[in-house]
Amino acid sequence: LQPEGGDGGSQGTTTMKRAHKPNPNPNPYRCRYQCRYRYLVAVVVSLAFLLGKRTEAKRPPTSLFPVPAHEAGLLFDPTEGEKKNNGRSTNLIDLCKEFYYDSDVDHFSWSLKSRTYKQRVFVCDKYWQDRSVDADGKEKKVRGPIFFYTGNEADVTLYLNATGFMWEYAPEVGALLVFAEHRYYGKSSPFGSDDRENLQYLTSEQALADYANLIEYIKEDWGAIDSPVICFGGSYGGMLSSWFRMKYPHVVDGAFAASAPIWSFLGELPPYDAGSFAKVVTYDATREAGASEYCAQNIRSSWVAAQNMSWTSQGRDHIRQAFQLCDDVPLESSYNLTSLLYWAQTSFDYMAMGNYPYPSSYMTNGKGDLPAYPMRVACEAFQSQRMSDAELVSALAQASKVWYNYTNSMECLDYRKGVNPETQSVGEMWDYQFCTEMFMPSSRDGIHDMFFPQPFDYGYQIENCQKVWGVTPRPYWVTVNFGGKDINAFSNIIFSNGEYDPWRGGGVLYNVTESIHAIFIDGGAHHLDFMWSTKYDPPSVLQARAQERDIIHEWIEDAYKRKVSGRTYSF
Repeated sequence: LQPEGGDGGSQGTTTMKRAHKPNPNPNPYRCRYQCRYRYLVAVVVSLAFLLGKRTEAKRPPTSLFPVPAHEAGLLFDPTEGEKKNNGRSTNLIDLCKEFYYDSDVDHFSWSLKSRTYKQRVFVCDKYWQDRSVDADGKEKKVRGPIFFYTGNEADVTLYLNATGFMWEYAPEVGALLVFAEHRYYGKSSPFGSDDRENLQYLTSEQALADYANLIEYIKEDWGAIDSPVICFGGSYGGMLSSWFRMKYPHVVDGAFAASAPIWSFLGELPPYDAGSFAKVVTYDATREAGASEYCAQNIRSSWVAAQNMSWTSQGRDHIRQAFQLCDDVPLESSYNLTSLLYWAQTSFDYMAMGNYPYPSSYMTNGKGDLPAYPMRVACEAFQSQRMSDAELVSALAQASKVWYNYTNSMECLDYRKGVNPETQSVGEMWDYQFCTEMFMPSSRDGIHDMFFPQPFDYGYQIENCQKVWGVTPRPYWVTVNFGGKDINAFSNIIFSNGEYDPWRGGGVLYNVTESIHAIFIDGGAHHLDFMWSTKYDPPSVLQARAQERDIIHEWIEDAYKRKVSGRTYSF
């Protein structure tokens, strides 16, 4: 996989050190006709799945972004002398002050007059220090910089506790930490219990305007007019962070956007590869990514194996037993089987995102730890070169349970439920955002990935959004509004992406300009560099964090020089 927009040889381009090469078949001549036949069967069966799904039921579009709950704990506690490695520790909220800022519900019209809502904010000043800077030959005392987290689609306490990079770097520069909650998530409800009936104000533009006003208020109220502001965000929060710098360069002096797929929308030139997410998930199941040799090819075969076994009652019984399905979970129709397979497929998506080198509770919403490198653990079920249909189904079930039964305490499983049912309301809010402006296409083809054909059905998604939310997506708006791949005019942004993170296909993987940096992390999962430092971190993430700190330090020093000398920004 080569970064989009580059061939790996141009200056400033970061490429993967390990190429994505499918494992060769050990006996290509014997498999030639048999494999072709199996593939044709897979295509036909998969199309039947999709057609059956459309005729039997229409399900709302879903997001692949993690939607963590507020109970999630932090990975490590910097207040302890010896950092723990089990993914749990005390809560950092005790080191912060919680307050609610009166933010305008609508920043862009006067239809609601002066209506405001209570936006939750955490300010953490443990490391905030004054400093002296040179102001035209004279020493001037100023407040330290401000590190601002652009909250994304969850309760902000998750990010407060998990974003170790900010906590570890703040003491070096004497920074104030601010974690702002995204409107309509956590406790920041513009309309309270009536939020669902008033979702027209749930947009990235309104959220960015919230953050801009909030920063201006904090700087004035805390006497920090000259303090540089660096914004941080991961995943959707990283998208917001980069867009924040683009839209409000006078408010924030730099942005660190980790695992931010800002180039995953329609209208990009060159076009976004809608299948890139699935390709990287598949890559994580290969020997090149540390998984067992035959994992990806066996997973690809398991979908057809499940279909083959579903034709008989004996086969369905085997599927039920393998997945430990609860007694009331239906498995009689093709739609039931399709739902089960989509459910199983989702487990690989999340294990790929959470393919961290240590046990982590981040992807599971703090409910328990996934094992270190969960994709490799899941692939242990697919080690044999040749497996029967029954063996493939059993292996698929075993692999899925690494995600759905990470506590090993579930007596039975239900494909109609997610790994954390309590996050349903959060998922609904994100689904609305997908149906308005966050319209990111996603597809799978069963050839370049290990799944079954799932072309992105533009018309179906439009129809679904209209049916579920009564809105029609604006599929090109994000590209028009934020510039797509034409971001050369902007400055002071870091984009980091990890080798194992499926979202890197829509990320910025090469240095756009001298001040728009791309950092690629070999062996890195979803914004691994944002997490707390551990003894299990690969050298690549240690190098990435050092580079990121050096760049941010330079931004801070340059900002102080501009601000205290009375100079203005130049672009």
